Amino acid sequence: MPTSTRLLSGVAPIIGQYELCLCDIWGVVHNGVAPYAEACAALAKMRAGGVTVVLVSNAPRPRSEIAIQLGRLGVPGDAFDAIVTSGDVARDLIAHRAGDPLYHLGPDRDLPLLAGLDAPRVSAAEGRYVVCTGLFDDETETAETYAEQLADFARRDLTLICANPDLVVDRGGRMVPCAGSIALAYEQIGGRAIYAGKPHAPIYELAIRQGQELRGENVERSRILAIGDAIRTDIAGAVHYGLGSLMCLGGIHAEETGELSPTELEDWFARQSHRPDYAMPQLAW
Repeated sequence: MPTSTRLLSGVAPIIGQYELCLCDIWGVVHNGVAPYAEACAALAKMRAGGVTVVLVSNAPRPRSEIAIQLGRLGVPGDAFDAIVTSGDVARDLIAHRAGDPLYHLGPDRDLPLLAGLDAPRVSAAEGRYVVCTGLFDDETETAETYAEQLADFARRDLTLICANPDLVVDRGGRMVPCAGSIALAYEQIGGRAIYAGKPHAPIYELAIRQGQELRGENVERSRILAIGDAIRTDIAGAVHYGLGSLMCLGGIHAEETGELSPTELEDWFARQSHRPDYAMPQLAW
């Protein structure tokens, strides 16, 4: 892990060191409502310069669904080469439990996660394990809403597959809870959770494999840059996997870092569990 973080106003001065970019989506490329134009332009320039860009998301849906969502939001197709999601990894975990009845904890919009799998959906009382993609209503609920249900799962020793390890996400300037908050609450009462996405290794292995296949060559980890807005997932995962890391401060940590001077920001980084190599307000060229 680096001992200091270099503050940047744009990615151009450092991108020549890298061949593959693993870029977070929500909080970097868009805010759930609209794309960040400068970020999209920067990614397109990276690609024009020979860098392969794989978008890596903790979204609990397959990559095909995220591609549709990006199109609807107006994210240009020239901003990325491929997409890898937490949902892709979760599908593999579910496939290894073929035939076992599961309880899906999350909104119906995440049901494409289960499409085509031998994964019968049953009630909470009948499930042999739980697949959590989020809260049923993330506008009004929190993890505490599910305390009684989680306690029941723990008593029955059910495994919970968390298809989105994010704790919160910035939706148009407002933080809303994600599946990771449910999984964390479950672990805190002794439950067993398996995380499909960042910061855990399987999603990085899948994303790097995808990038290498697109390039037709192996890429050293020192030549891979991970970009994200969250210390707990994006930066921690990059550090654990030995990748370069760039943090966009205008995402979920914006309230903590937005008014800090460079000296205060350095102190803030020193207090975090993991520190990025680079940081900037928003991704830009």
